[in-house]
Amino acid sequence: MNNKTLTFATLCALSLPGAAIAQAPADPPALTGNATLVSDYRFRGISQTFGGPALQGGADYNHSSGFYVGNWNSSVTTLSYPNGAGLEMDLYAGYKKSFGDITLDIGAIQYYYHDARVVTASGDKKLDNTEAYLGASWKWLSFKASRALGNYFGLNGAVAQAFFADRDTGAALTDRGSSRGTMYYDLSANIEVAPKLTLNLHVGRTDVAKYNELDYTDYKAGVTYDLNGWMLGAAVIGTNAAERWYFVRDGAGKTRQTGRPAAVLSIGKTF
Repeated sequence: MNNKTLTFATLCALSLPGAAIAQAPADPPALTGNATLVSDYRFRGISQTFGGPALQGGADYNHSSGFYVGNWNSSVTTLSYPNGAGLEMDLYAGYKKSFGDITLDIGAIQYYYHDARVVTASGDKKLDNTEAYLGASWKWLSFKASRALGNYFGLNGAVAQAFFADRDTGAALTDRGSSRGTMYYDLSANIEVAPKLTLNLHVGRTDVAKYNELDYTDYKAGVTYDLNGWMLGAAVIGTNAAERWYFVRDGAGKTRQTGRPAAVLSIGKTF
């Protein structure tokens, strides 16, 4: 699990009346790809790579009707997703509709981690997650609410007992059943403050159903600069997640608090 500020590109095409003196600009391409290198992969504020770098990329298809589908992938650490292949694959589809400066977005996304699972007394439990989302944007401001349709990244009573241990006492989370219905709220602003320079601000909130000690707020403040089509980014990303629950320990016994604030650098391109 853990918070990405989940980023993927979607395009909206606006049609213009036929008669015009100047030639109308070409429609944006229906199929686009993207690739990014980040110094630390943060999902909803939580590091997915033990504080190390990640290679990311994906593709999006956007139909002129507003429907879209896409795929996005990133390397992750098997410390957070045990027994897996160290890869996250996101598959999503939805529909966007614009009304002047306002755009509405509805869709669903599947977070898939090949073979990643937790071994429990009742059998292996997958760490995948499926969410439905509803969003709206106005110029540079956007809001999205996402709801887990099943166990949030596999979290149920058995996983709570086998996977989550208090850093200080070693005690496991109490079994409270399914975490279905977990919500994530995302408020973001992307403001162009100078030519090719954009200020990126974000605050998010994770409310884990039945497991309130895992609730937290995440935030981001950064900038991106368009250098001849290459997007250079620098940001501070952090959370107020309880450090007793949000940590990872490697095989050598080194512990990293995955929600602590950190500077994150990135370079990426859409093509």
